[in-house]
Amino acid sequence: MRPPLLRLSVPVVLAALLLAGDPVTPAGRTAAAQTATAIVGATIIDGNGGPPLEDGTLVWTGNRIAAVGPRASVAVPEGATVIDGTAKFVTPGFIDSNVHLSLYGAGETIVRYFDRNAALTLEAAQMQLKHGFTTVRDSYGSLLALMEVRDAIARGDTVGPRMLVAGNIVGWGGPYSISFSLIRERGLTLFQEQFNDYITQGSGEELMEMEPEDLRVAINDYLDLGPDFIKFGGTGHFSNPIMIGFSPRAQRVMVEETHKRGLSAETHSTSPEGLRISVEAGIDLIQHPGVLSSDMSEELIEMIVERGTVCAFLSNTVTGMAWRDHLDAQAERMEREAKEEAEAGAEGRDEDARKKTSAELRAERRARGEGIEIRRRNTERLIEAGCITTIGTDNYLGTAPEFRRTPKAENQAFGMGSVIATEGLVELGMTPMEAIVAVTKNGAIACKMLDDLGTLEVGKFADIVILDANPVEDITNIRAIGAIIRDGRMVDRDALPYERIFSRPGEGHAW
Repeated sequence: MRPPLLRLSVPVVLAALLLAGDPVTPAGRTAAAQTATAIVGATIIDGNGGPPLEDGTLVWTGNRIAAVGPRASVAVPEGATVIDGTAKFVTPGFIDSNVHLSLYGAGETIVRYFDRNAALTLEAAQMQLKHGFTTVRDSYGSLLALMEVRDAIARGDTVGPRMLVAGNIVGWGGPYSISFSLIRERGLTLFQEQFNDYITQGSGEELMEMEPEDLRVAINDYLDLGPDFIKFGGTGHFSNPIMIGFSPRAQRVMVEETHKRGLSAETHSTSPEGLRISVEAGIDLIQHPGVLSSDMSEELIEMIVERGTVCAFLSNTVTGMAWRDHLDAQAERMEREAKEEAEAGAEGRDEDARKKTSAELRAERRARGEGIEIRRRNTERLIEAGCITTIGTDNYLGTAPEFRRTPKAENQAFGMGSVIATEGLVELGMTPMEAIVAVTKNGAIACKMLDDLGTLEVGKFADIVILDANPVEDITNIRAIGAIIRDGRMVDRDALPYERIFSRPGEGHAW
């Protein structure tokens, strides 16, 4: 008869594994590969969207899941480390499909911190991991720094989330360009020109001028540098006017060449027609599809859903505090306008004597918060229509703390912004279980890695979050993290980030 298994609490197991040696060293990886770990008696939420499995057992050996199922039917290997899962809730590691971990703008910050770009990128990535996001997709930034950190994490030289990176948004000219920030090339400093080239790595605005066969060569040259996916500018970055970036034929070429390498192609397109062209070109994913200049047509929504195009939503910017602040501002504005109208009537003034210009009307719509209302309506309608939903937060590095007059908003802080986005999906109409699927299984679909990630199934990577409260009852319980396992190894959350450059200690709110 086998002796009874010794069950250890999550904190005890974590301490034991950390004391046993650095889990990212070659010796640590070898030891991990020779032993099994099991979570026994937990409620398992596997990421597929079905009912949670109560009193379940999950076993992993090395960095892959070896068994998962009811405790009565899953044998725990002899000598395995056993974690007591009583009153614990186990989910797949979370995935954010759109972050910006590296330097790409904010002039003074670039000058002061350029030589620390990789260190800042790692700090931001570790903040994501600290909040349970074991995989991130970085869709715009410094390709060279991003690949340096991505590869260091993959080799086991340091700890961080699994990273997939795109580098430049193909067709955009860097932070000091018309396509990105409405800045003309004439009059740029040498530094600004050099930094544009550093960001674009040969994939800038000149690609918009190319005929298809030249574009094929250029996009393959960029792919040869080593990005994990391609994001192109279906339109420019900003509104008024929203310029379409590439012709339908050019967009099909970029998608075709990217797909030939088994990689994902996605777009930034913020006008309805610009987005339609990108969807018809065969893209795999739309970043922030709710961010349009007007309400999306039913025809376009149906096309997105029928084609199975993944929608990565900026739910962190249209829910929670951001939405409440908008409603408060709207109420204050309406009260103020009513008072001004009454005063004008009492004095016999005609406020509408002059026809307002189109610029004035646009400014009024901005002041009314029309943009956030359009974004929220489009997001709600796409979710209700059944699109493949995940989050893409745009969590970004931005300006260094010493150059800020006010702290960065929490809803786009690394890690916390992703948590807020996940919670926001429920505010937008999803159930907590659907929101969990969105940041696990659907995130893996966005990565083109569903065979390896996103659900707790045999053979997949052991990327696991252990929660101390039930997220299916209340999605905010994704904040109640007891432990994180990344690639089969316990993560020391208290040690993250290894170096604080922009971030500060506290509730995980970074700069």
